[in-house]
Amino acid sequence: MGQEDGKKWAAAAHSQPTIPKSDRLLAATATSASAGFAVRVRGFPAAARALACAGFTGLAALTGCADHAGIAPQVQMRDAASLGLTPASAPAADAAGAAAGHANAPGVALQTDWWRMWGDAQLDALVAKALAGNPSLQQAQARLASAWAFSEAVRASDGPRLDGSLQVDRQHFSAHSLYPPPYGGGSFNLAEGTLTGSWELDFFGKHRAALAAAIGAARAAEADAQAARLLLASSVVRSYFQLARLQAQLAVAERTLAQREETLQLVRERFAAGLDTRVELRQSEGGVPDARQQVEALREQIALMRNAIGALVSEPKAALALDTPSLTAIKAVEIPAQLPAELLGHRPDIAAARWRVEAATRSVDEARSLFYPNVNLAAFVGLSSIGLDNFARASSKEWGFGPAISLPIFDSGRLRANLRGKSADLDAAVASYNASLLDAVHDVADQLDSARSIVRQQTEQRQAQAAAEAAYALALERYRQGLTNYLTVLAAETNVLAQRRLGVDLAARRLDTQVNLIRALGGGYQATLPETLASSAR
Repeated sequence: MGQEDGKKWAAAAHSQPTIPKSDRLLAATATSASAGFAVRVRGFPAAARALACAGFTGLAALTGCADHAGIAPQVQMRDAASLGLTPASAPAADAAGAAAGHANAPGVALQTDWWRMWGDAQLDALVAKALAGNPSLQQAQARLASAWAFSEAVRASDGPRLDGSLQVDRQHFSAHSLYPPPYGGGSFNLAEGTLTGSWELDFFGKHRAALAAAIGAARAAEADAQAARLLLASSVVRSYFQLARLQAQLAVAERTLAQREETLQLVRERFAAGLDTRVELRQSEGGVPDARQQVEALREQIALMRNAIGALVSEPKAALALDTPSLTAIKAVEIPAQLPAELLGHRPDIAAARWRVEAATRSVDEARSLFYPNVNLAAFVGLSSIGLDNFARASSKEWGFGPAISLPIFDSGRLRANLRGKSADLDAAVASYNASLLDAVHDVADQLDSARSIVRQQTEQRQAQAAAEAAYALALERYRQGLTNYLTVLAAETNVLAQRRLGVDLAARRLDTQVNLIRALGGGYQATLPETLASSAR
């Protein structure tokens, strides 16, 4: 090559890129990692028409090469009928129907601030503090924010993309390579600026399915956050009622201690008068420290319960300043004979399970769409030159465009394995939903039966306690008059003490069961039902 040829080559180098830039189209298009069929057209009209025709003809012929036949989910969602329940059989049956998607039963819905129905301002303040600053609830909210951010990222993948790059290098070219003089053996500045765009066309719903799966996962995270909120609120209310129970038990123990001290004084007087033996005296003396031990044990439990409430509201010292709640001042709420189906259908854990089924269903759709052709559009435009003084010249421009069409043909079973895995994930999600449904029906039925049984037990207990109190008063009076021995007094005292404790426990259990029932019915959470599941449930 002579000197004139080298000058011509250099001039051409200023106006055309040294290295072909059509490779950028390859980077901007999606291709299969395994063997497949692909067609790419790059800005040459005649070649584009020929290759497009050949490509689409080949795709039509090869569509069946990668097959997903015979792969389908196996587990079916349960409903009220499959559980053997009918709407007329029990409130739990209505609840099962609601959990399966039939949320149209009339009835009074719970309020989201359901704890206010007890009318205790101190309790309301504790729940508000817990919901405002509990770390577990903040973690749930953070997971929810992360899930929604991921869904936005998936949504963005369905749109076009534009990237820009600018690169300036100083490069020495080899004198014995493919570059002739004056570039071979010399050092030059290289400049390149490019805008690259691409857009994957979603003809077969891959991006739509991925977005639906991401939204389903975000909705499930939202329901999980509401479940955490409900659990936290119910834990605070239950702990508050437990504190009231322990305080009432302490009052019973202190009353018992006072009675035993009075009885001890009476026995001492009778012993001094020679009416009782040392046996009765020792028996009476032993009852006083036993009562004191029970008082101290209850005070310990009260201190621990205050610490637990402080941890729930994230203010350890706040519980120490609480006014002691009175169990008798807390009035139990009435439970309707029939509960609307809508309540259990709005349980946040059931809603989360439904949305996970929706997300898994869409993931299966996404895995199935990978068997179909992929179409991607890509283009670039920019400037490239050897020497910075030539960079801004019109002759340094470069551009390219072209569609790319690809189809998997043989991948050693990777796509089928992926689809089987997604189908198995859907089966697991449906099974988890079914288990949540069964647990919900079981939970509500247990709480309803316990609540109604406790009311009947309280009626019988009040009568038993009245009789025990009368028997104890009579035995003590007869003992004072010398008409009976001290063993009769002890037996009557044991019976009345047991009834007093049982009365406190039943009153506290009634309140605790009502809180558990509200939790089991969703605590006023307004669930959003996936359209696909709503349709299938009907």
